[in-house]
Amino acid sequence: MTDPLSELISLLRPRAVFSKGISGAGRWGVRYSAFEQPSFCAVLEGSCRLLVNGERPLTLQAGDFVLLPATPGFTMSGFERVAPQLIDPKVTPAPQGEVRHGTRGGRPDVRLLGGYFVFHSPDQSLLVSLLPRLVHVRGVERLSTLVRLVAEESAEDRAGRELVLTRLVEVMMVEALRAVPNENTPPGLLRGLADVRLAPALRQMHAHFARAWTVVQLAKHAALSRSTFFERFTRTLGMAPMEYLLTWRMAIAKDLLRREDLSLAEVAERVGYGSASNFSTAFGRYVGQPPSHYARQYAANRPRI
Repeated sequence: MTDPLSELISLLRPRAVFSKGISGAGRWGVRYSAFEQPSFCAVLEGSCRLLVNGERPLTLQAGDFVLLPATPGFTMSGFERVAPQLIDPKVTPAPQGEVRHGTRGGRPDVRLLGGYFVFHSPDQSLLVSLLPRLVHVRGVERLSTLVRLVAEESAEDRAGRELVLTRLVEVMMVEALRAVPNENTPPGLLRGLADVRLAPALRQMHAHFARAWTVVQLAKHAALSRSTFFERFTRTLGMAPMEYLLTWRMAIAKDLLRREDLSLAEVAERVGYGSASNFSTAFGRYVGQPPSHYARQYAANRPRI
């Protein structure tokens, strides 16, 4: 059975970069400008406030997990009013050891493990658009355990470190995304997969994305009329069925073009186009450049060993 969520995370290619302990006590607050890379944190004990740009305020407590797939600006603080310290994560050096906010020394009011990683996909913005801007999960112990393992592994320079961190971050993303309550899921892939009618059609689209699908055919897999399926899919996914299919085909095409062992005709066939010329036209309209130029550009920027 095709798993669209696993495919999405595989295409994003997450790689762990940095993790740290964070604590706060007394009157404290920090305001981070937009980072735009994925970040996460798990609350180990205590509580604090979190306000992410464009989202409702949250009170975080022990056992909570937060994932920001494309970290916007946010404020984290204690519960006393304070002017937050401004931090630009793009220019501020990574701290050594635990980060302490507010009163130094003594028992903190909150302890967290947090960090960030990167997506090694050139199509990060396209793929991340299918995910929620903010993932907040409460009471899933497995996530806290995974964050601890990430912190421990990133602190050591042992053989196989990069592979272990990569797998831990992949599992952490899957656990967080599938734990999001259905009623809190914004339009996107997760909400579509949680819809019992749309999920079979989505899995068919991912399993056979090269097929010449019609809305009528997809509606049959959802056991819905054409009009009901189109409206429900568009409302739930945030885009029309054929737009979603095109988005996924182009993400796969880009991934295939970055390989050195496939011709343009082979890529065209794999993503459902009858000829290289038809594929080139569609790719050019969507990406803004011909696939041959895209492949050469990527090859020129590829690190040489």
